[in-house]
Formats: sequence, structure tokens, C-alpha cells
Amino acid sequence: MRAEGWIALVADVVALVALVLVVLVWRRQARWRPDPPDARPWVTPRAGSEAAVEQPSGPLLAFVINPSKPDAATLRLKVLAACAGRYLREPLWLETTVEDPGVGQAKAAVEAGAQIVVAVGGDGTVRAVASALAGTSTPMGIIPLGTGNLLARNIDLPLADPLAALQVVLDGKDKPIDVGRLHVDRWGPEEKGPRERDHLFLVIAGIGFDAAMVADTDDVLKAKVGWIAYFVAGVRHLHGRRTRVRVSLDGRATQTARVRSLLIGNCGRLPGGITLLPDAVLDDGWLDVAAIDTRGGLAGWAQLFGEVVLQGAGYRSSMPARIGHIDHIRAQVVQLHVRDAITAQVDGDLVGDVLALTSTIEPGALVLRVPA
Repeated sequence: MRAEGWIALVADVVALVALVLVVLVWRRQARWRPDPPDARPWVTPRAGSEAAVEQPSGPLLAFVINPSKPDAATLRLKVLAACAGRYLREPLWLETTVEDPGVGQAKAAVEAGAQIVVAVGGDGTVRAVASALAGTSTPMGIIPLGTGNLLARNIDLPLADPLAALQVVLDGKDKPIDVGRLHVDRWGPEEKGPRERDHLFLVIAGIGFDAAMVADTDDVLKAKVGWIAYFVAGVRHLHGRRTRVRVSLDGRATQTARVRSLLIGNCGRLPGGITLLPDAVLDDGWLDVAAIDTRGGLAGWAQLFGEVVLQGAGYRSSMPARIGHIDHIRAQVVQLHVRDAITAQVDGDLVGDVLALTSTIEPGALVLRVPA
């Protein structure tokens, strides 16, 4: 073989060796090259190892949801994604039923180790979950999906954005609030069979016009126009009868009054920007009692409405001989009796027709997740 041939052969061998070396170096570098940040889970250094994949941590959340609410299935996917995005453990998802509107589900969540139980639905779901959590240290969160969303309004939760409400659950603070209790001492004669005598409320319980309005609200209309349906029902009861009630506050002497409604509240903000109980505070240890009365037909209701608007703005009427008025007082125990059975409600849920009831306050009984 001539010299030119040997030189060409050696050049080919050198090129092959160089190619092999390039491949080996490339494979070695690829083995140790870190993945891009968006291609691998977050890693946390630990003792004894260079790095370890971070496991889901943080509080275990449980969501108690009314499945009849629109977009419940879609909301579940969004909740799962939000929790996964924060490396939280997969939350519990418990659906209410007609037989159990949320009490049993909330208790099961606590037994399963949930550190926050979230009521997803309307005021009925919120009351049911609160009934299970009151007296425990487990916080309750709220994602409002109802018509009135009474408690959510009073703590300034986002009402039309479930994911914004979820952010409050994840980033908010815990606040102990009072819980109202209503016990039916005597049922009306038309109430037959076993009925629940003890009821929790977080916003307002009442008898008279407000309960009649709740009882007469059309569910179809409520689904279409929301809380405005309550006011449509209320118009039908503007000329209803006044009720004579006997009231005892904190065991003092009984007083008698004629009223359209007697309200017992823990907080006082209602839909439509109405504030019925301007002095009511969720954590002050008091029930705020309001006696509402009107005379003179529509003129009395107009004067009452004006007084409610004024007190919501921080003004109290001092006009004598008012034909429409709302009088306020505070107590921790309220006992009332009526001669003729009258409908009672708690946070927009009907209790039934009663002749006598007792209401009390439990200071700081419920831990609530509120905006930070």
C-alpha cells in the first residue's frame, strides 16, 4: 500500500474514534443535564441526598357540595387543578343528598382528617356544614353558589367568582364567630309528626313577614332572577296581619308588642344592599333583636323602607308617631310566645309553624375562614 493509502486509512480511524468520543461525551452530559424547570416537579434538598421530589403537603381540604348547583362538575375540576398547582393533597369531594344536606358529610370529612371543610352551595349547605363544625376547632370555608348567600355577603366574600372564593379558602385567615341557636318550645297545632326542634343560624332567624316571604318564594323564579324573587313574594304579604307577641329578654319581665316581623340576628346585611341590623357583629357575643311594624298600608311600608335605608347609612330616625319603624335591642336569650301559630325561619330555611321558641347565642363557637 502506498503512503497515500496509509494516510487515508489513519485519517478514517482517527475520525471514527473522534466520533465515538463525541457520542460518549454527549451521552454522559445528557445523563447529568438538569431538566428545564417546567419539565419536572419542584425538588427540595434533603439531608443525605442531593435532591428529592417534593410530595403533596399542606392542609387536607374537604369540599361539601350541593350537586344540584349549576356547573358543580366543572367546579370540581377547577378545584382539583388549583390544589394540585399548590402541591396540596388531593381534596375530599363529598356531595350532599336530600336526606343529608351536609351535616353527615362534614362530620365524615373531619373524621377523615380534613383540616378545612368548605361548604359549596347556598345558605342551606352553609348551615348544615356549620352545624357539624360548631364547637370544634376545624375551620369552615365557603364557596357561595346560592341565591341569598347571606353569610358570604356579611364577610365580603366574592359572590360571583367561585375561584376567587377558593383563594380566600387557601389564603384567608381563621376567625371565631358566634353561632345562634333556635329551639322550638311549642309547635303550632297543624305541625304533625316528628319535627327537628333545634336549629342553628348564622345570620338571621325570624317570625312573621320575613318567614312568610321565604315560604311563598317561587323556586322557579328564584332560579331565574335570584334573590329578587324574595321581594316579589314579599309584595304579596304587604297587607298581611300583624302579630301580637310576648317577648322576654335574658329572663326579664315579658313585654307584649304587635309586629309585622320579629328578627333575631347574628349579623344583619341582606341582598340588595339592605342592612336590617346595623349594630350586629359576628363575634360580639350578642343577639340583635329587631321588632318591625307598619301601619297605614303602603305609606307605613314606605316609611319603614326609608328608615332601613337611613340606618344602613348610619342614621337613626327620631320622628315621633312613626307608622313604619324598626326598633332594636340586644340580648343573649330571647323567649317569645304567640297566641296564633306563626311561621319561623332560620337563614332563609323554614322551621315550621310555632307557638313558642327560645333563641340563644354561642360566642365564638365556629371557626370561619375569612378574607385576610
